[in-house]
Amino acid sequence: MKPDTSPTARALLALELVQGAPGITADRLADKLGVSERAARRYVEILREAGIPIESLRGPYGGYRLGRGLRLPPLMFSAAEALGLVMAVLDGHHQAGDPTDLVGSALGKIVRALPEPVAAQVEAVRRNTAPAPDRAAARPDPDTTNTLVQACSNHRRVRLDYRSEAGSEWVIEAEPWAVVVRHGRWYLLCRNHTADARRAYRIDRVRGVEVLDDTFSPPADLDPVATLEEHLAVGWEYDVEVVIDAPVDDVARCLPRALGRLQPLDAGTTRLVGSTGNPAWYAGQLAAIQAPYRIVKCPELRQAARVLGQRLLAAASAETG
Repeated sequence: MKPDTSPTARALLALELVQGAPGITADRLADKLGVSERAARRYVEILREAGIPIESLRGPYGGYRLGRGLRLPPLMFSAAEALGLVMAVLDGHHQAGDPTDLVGSALGKIVRALPEPVAAQVEAVRRNTAPAPDRAAARPDPDTTNTLVQACSNHRRVRLDYRSEAGSEWVIEAEPWAVVVRHGRWYLLCRNHTADARRAYRIDRVRGVEVLDDTFSPPADLDPVATLEEHLAVGWEYDVEVVIDAPVDDVARCLPRALGRLQPLDAGTTRLVGSTGNPAWYAGQLAAIQAPYRIVKCPELRQAARVLGQRLLAAASAETG
């Protein structure tokens, strides 16, 4: 499908650019639109004639910006944008085709607001797609999630009513650093104020949340995803140590960070330190390493690796009928 290059479409794209980059200059706007500077100025005039207040500022920091009193036009999607949105929603939320579902209801409102030709294509994909449910996914309550996201943004401490997988319940005061989504599960990465320790809690297990008046400063160098992956790799039943005959950068490309922490022993050797509650699963992950390795610590993992190796050898030696 060719992009719409009509003056109206170009003017709407100019509006989007001005809104997203206040102070954008005419030459920069022209470059983004792929037109001459004169044409870019004309698209700005089209917007002004439509009643959209776009101000022109002079000086080294001048350019175009939106004035006060702007009422943005309704959302406009191309067919490709609308289909991409629906596909992304279906990929992450498999009940999106159900109008009684929260996400399905919201998606239906977007579809109804689309032009009829675009809506017809989108609805066909929405109704006739049968995505397989992700059994590992655990979607939390939207209100709880929103409260925690806002607390992270505002740097406000929270009190959580939490229930563990084993059914234990307790109340936690925490500094919420970030909300991280990993493989269909939502985690609150935080500092447990009571225990004075870094923790990651499943948001679907949060039974209640209260935002407190106390504020905090999160770690300046926080990498939420990396921190969560490292956290999920420790504290399990079996401690693991593996020495791999490969550079640390090569190992990092083939192993998920949730297996543990990688440490370079020298230029060609890497140590993996982690823990697991499922040695058979861990052994399967190690099998992805394209280099020799030795399980230094964890008899349970050694046994799981033997079982996996025997099964692979049996499969390779099986005669075809």
